[in-house]
Amino acid sequence: MELTETRELSGEGAQREASAPAASVARKVFIKTYGCQMNVYDSQRMGDALTASGYAATDAIDDADLVLLNTCHIREKAAEKVYSEIGRIRQLKVARQRAGKEMMIGVAGCVAQAEGREIMSRAAAVDLVIGPQSYHRLPALVRRARAGERPVDTDYAIEDKFEHLPAPDRATVRSRGVTAFLTIQEGCDKFCTFCVVPYTRGSEVSRPVAQIVAEAERLAGAGVRELTLLGQNVNAWHGEGPDGKPWGLGRLLFRLAEIPGLARLRYTTSHPRDMDDELIAAHRDLDVLMPYLHLPVQAGSDRVLKAMNRRHTAADYLKLIDRIRAARPDIAMSGDFIVGFPGETEADFADTFELVREVRYAQAFSFKYSRRPGTPGAEMEDQVAEAVKDERLQRLQALLARHQREYAASLVGREIELLIEKVGREAGQKVGRSPWLQPVIVDEKAGEIGDIVRVRINRAGSHSLHAAVV
Repeated sequence: MELTETRELSGEGAQREASAPAASVARKVFIKTYGCQMNVYDSQRMGDALTASGYAATDAIDDADLVLLNTCHIREKAAEKVYSEIGRIRQLKVARQRAGKEMMIGVAGCVAQAEGREIMSRAAAVDLVIGPQSYHRLPALVRRARAGERPVDTDYAIEDKFEHLPAPDRATVRSRGVTAFLTIQEGCDKFCTFCVVPYTRGSEVSRPVAQIVAEAERLAGAGVRELTLLGQNVNAWHGEGPDGKPWGLGRLLFRLAEIPGLARLRYTTSHPRDMDDELIAAHRDLDVLMPYLHLPVQAGSDRVLKAMNRRHTAADYLKLIDRIRAARPDIAMSGDFIVGFPGETEADFADTFELVREVRYAQAFSFKYSRRPGTPGAEMEDQVAEAVKDERLQRLQALLARHQREYAASLVGREIELLIEKVGREAGQKVGRSPWLQPVIVDEKAGEIGDIVRVRINRAGSHSLHAAVV
């Protein structure tokens, strides 16, 4: 998954449980989200579940009766950072208790799944731990914690959690904006040797077509214009269709394109081995499918790719890029790169550098390799020195940044359809996203939030484009 900045989920629009007495005061929940888009989606769904059981969202952590940390295990020393955050929140908890107020601390997400009961042993302030497959059981765990237990639920649920999670009301969906995430697939069966996902999210599970379409229709009915389908390996999705047979992601995209009100579709994150003909055809034939594809390669050296268990070669990947670009010539490519995987030589790194030169990514994410306990890569010999990883990463990022700037500059003068998403940071501005996912700044009079307007790009900044209405 693409990583995002740490963010807090405010959950505006959350309402008191309908059955609660009118005079009662809802307890308040603060959810802090780390990591990828799937965690953002999960935090929203946890918030929906807690809203239905009488909690209201708050943006102020010191005003919360319940603090949930929805954690990510991708970054280096992820668990230690969570324990450090718990230590800071513990001080708020003590202060609230002295004032006669409640504050419970819950740890959710991939660190919760990986650490489990160890969190309870190391952090006495934590009241509950819940893994990603158990969010539909969150209200029950909160009740148990309030009763004095310290529940840990990191089991892989037999039941379908999505069927048991309550749907947000229209007002809540509207408050979250005109773009939305929708998880369609979880887990991964690829077992790349650097990755913890198969251990924290489990094996691949695909939601059925009917369930996905129903959620997409609810979102569109509440004003969502752009929908991003999520999965740890989203193009491995093979959900049960109305005919009882498995569908592929390409066919699902054709079905979602029929939903009134949905003007844009995206999906992330994909694996090169699961990019089939039907999905490539969707990029060719569906105007609503945006011409942007995040397709991680991780390295350009066949020797390193084999050690990573990626199960494709650099040549395989480049041929796939050629096929995709032949189907959709204006597509912008994005990727992920790991520098300094065990055993990576300067020649291996040169192969990665050359692949980047050939593909010319419009956007990319690059990281130094860091050991993840329990993964095969952590036990490999020939770990690369930190200084070497630092130097290689700087070289790679300089090249990626140059390509990104050149791609943005190539768009100046082009007319595009812009979905206006929100008010800009500066007075008089509104901001939208280009079809290629860059932020685009326009005058506030260009249109209302949710409008799609035709604009001409007149300037490319360091991180965004500027445009004017045609």
